[in-house]
Amino acid sequence: MVFIFGLASCKKTETPQLPDQKDTIIELELGSPVETRASVTGYLPKNTDQTRVGSLKTKTPYKFELLNNTLSSPWGIAPLPNGKLLISEKSGSMLTVTPEGILGPKISNIPSVYASGQGGLLGLCLDANFESNRMVYWAFAESVTGGSITSVAKGRLSENEDNLESISVIYRSNTPYNGNLHYGARIVMDNTGNLLVSIGERSNADIRMSAQSVSSSLGKVIRISTDGIAASDNPKFSGSDALNELYTIGHRNPQGLAKHPETGDIWLCEFGPKAGDEINLLVPGKNYGWPVISYGIEYSGQKIGDGIQEKEGMEQPVYYWDPAISPSGITFYKGNSIPEWKNNLFVCALGGTHIARLHIQGNKVMGEERLLTSENQRFRDITQGVDGNLYAITDAGRLYQIKKE
Repeated sequence: MVFIFGLASCKKTETPQLPDQKDTIIELELGSPVETRASVTGYLPKNTDQTRVGSLKTKTPYKFELLNNTLSSPWGIAPLPNGKLLISEKSGSMLTVTPEGILGPKISNIPSVYASGQGGLLGLCLDANFESNRMVYWAFAESVTGGSITSVAKGRLSENEDNLESISVIYRSNTPYNGNLHYGARIVMDNTGNLLVSIGERSNADIRMSAQSVSSSLGKVIRISTDGIAASDNPKFSGSDALNELYTIGHRNPQGLAKHPETGDIWLCEFGPKAGDEINLLVPGKNYGWPVISYGIEYSGQKIGDGIQEKEGMEQPVYYWDPAISPSGITFYKGNSIPEWKNNLFVCALGGTHIARLHIQGNKVMGEERLLTSENQRFRDITQGVDGNLYAITDAGRLYQIKKE
C-alpha cells in the first residue's frame, strides 16, 4: 500500500546567521499550529516558541508504504550497513528486515528480559565501527532482587545475522523498583565513541523524586564507555555520593535520543504525564527539572508537586506539547532527496498516532508538521536507512518506509 503526497512550500533567504548555525537560515512559510485541541493545563510557556509553533507542509512529493505488518511489538530500529534493518521486539527478540519488508530469523543467544508492562527488550544501536567489529548495544528491563531495572548489554552480530556472540551485560541501573513502568530506554553512540542511555524514573509518586537524586540512576541520561565504565570526561555533579556515569538529570520517561548529524549534539524527547511532553537539547551537567517543574499535570488532573513550570537551576524544554502526543523514538533526517527535511527532527507519537516533523534552527523549533496521520498507528521508533529513506515501526507490528516519490 503506497500513499503519495506533494504539499506547500518553504524558501531560503539571506537572513543573518545565528552564532551556533552554519547554514543559510531558511525562512519558513507557516500556517496555523497543527495542534487545535485546547490546553489541558492552562499553563503558559516561558518562551512563545516552546509550543504550538506554526505548521509546515512538505513541498517535495513523498510517499509512504507499509512494508510489513507481522512484527511483534517492535521497539527499536537501527540501519545495518548492508541495507537491512535491525529491529528489537519487546518480548525479547531481535531480527533483521530487508528494505522490502522481508523478515529474517529470530536472532539467537539474547539474554532474557523482564517483559512486563513497559519493560522488555528496548532501544538498540550499532557501534560506529560496526562494519569491522559488528558490535550491537541494547537496553532492556531486567528482573533483579527487589524488582526490576534498566540494563545495557552488548554482543557481536554473527556474519549470517542469526546469532549474537560474546554477549555481556555492561551496565545495570542501581535502583531496583517493584513496578513495570518508565524504564526509558534509548541508546545512542556519541562522536567520542561513548554510549548515552536514557533511563526512566519508574513513574510512581513514591519513586519519581529519584530523578533529582545524584546517587540514583533513575530519571537520568548516563554516559558510559562500550565496556560500561563512566566516561572520564563526564560532568561532575555535587555530592559525595554522585554517580560518575551521570550526564543529565531530572528526566521522567525519556524514550527518544538522537545525535544531530552536523553538530553531534544529543537531543532527547520524554513523556510528560497529562501534557508536558518535552524535546530537550542535552547539555552535560544540567538538570531538566522533573518532577519539580513540568508543563504537565497528573492524569487525575491534579498539579505536579507545587505546580510550577520554572525554577532557577533547572532547564526549560526547547519544545513541549499540551495536550500530550506521547513521544517515543526520534531521528534526524540527513538525506538529500527531500531538501526541506534536511536536519529536521522526526518524532514518533504514540498517543498522537502520527510522526511529527520539527524544523529546528538556532536550537529552536520553528515549525511542525504531522505525517502519516491517516494510518492511526502508535509510532514507536524511526530511523534513516543507508538508502536515505526513513523507516518507522509501530506498536501494532507495522514497518513503514517513507521516501521521495
